[in-house]
Amino acid sequence: METTELIKKVRKIEIKTRGLSHNIFAGQYHSAFKGRGMSFSEVREYQYGDDVRDIDWNVTARFNKPFVKVFEEERELTVMLIVDLSDSLDFGTIKQTKRDMVTEIAATIAFAAIQNNDKIGVIFFTDRVEKFIPPQKGRKHILYIIRELINFEPGSKKTDIRVPLEFLTNAIKKRCTAFLLSDFVDSNDYRNAMTIANRKHDLVAIQVYDRRLAELPRIGLVKMLDAENGEEMYVDTSSSKVQEAQLRWWRNHCEKLDTTLKKSRVDSVSVRTDQDYVKALLNLFAQRS
Repeated sequence: METTELIKKVRKIEIKTRGLSHNIFAGQYHSAFKGRGMSFSEVREYQYGDDVRDIDWNVTARFNKPFVKVFEEERELTVMLIVDLSDSLDFGTIKQTKRDMVTEIAATIAFAAIQNNDKIGVIFFTDRVEKFIPPQKGRKHILYIIRELINFEPGSKKTDIRVPLEFLTNAIKKRCTAFLLSDFVDSNDYRNAMTIANRKHDLVAIQVYDRRLAELPRIGLVKMLDAENGEEMYVDTSSSKVQEAQLRWWRNHCEKLDTTLKKSRVDSVSVRTDQDYVKALLNLFAQRS
């Protein structure tokens, strides 16, 4: 993409998503994703009912009466965006491609994070980790992430969700909140990797999909390309059998994904490319508050 065109696109996404995160998500994000760590705050005199394990023995010895340590929740979070860049994300039939929507959602979450003084990092993946951007703070860092979301060209076309989840578990030592953004069209089994990642971190799944995956338009014989393996075939979209088979595949896919998310205890939300993702994210935040 030309530099001038890229700058315009980055600016357009920044204006839209920064406004959304500031005006709509600020409070909901803050309450939905709380810091999980506890940090030492101060000491005070022991009161009846305090846990004796919290007694500060050095201060107690100095003043000849018991004092306890007071801890408070750490507000600062590390937020990781795990972004699917496989070729199936380039599909879209109504308003925008799945990748366009993933980019907007990721940028919105990123701006909400820095308004909360959180660090934000990114893992781009296909069937391998394509790029890792370590967590940092600040607008300059966010704009770099948005540029990469728009312009990064992955080396592979395929999908393996297990790979970035294992990378997250191994590479990010401190507990973080991680958003996995994908269409989840993946024939590999990633449930175990998802379960382990969610035990160590706070994992949230955001599925972005196109309605034509469930409901083919009846437009006769169409040449179709599988974006991830490059296979081409002619499909009679007017055939009732083809329509039924596609719907059956979609329902099986959704059931499998739902089972995987429930057994992994991962919070999730699904967003269609022709729908408003703001409402979907607000519902997700409300469930967690």
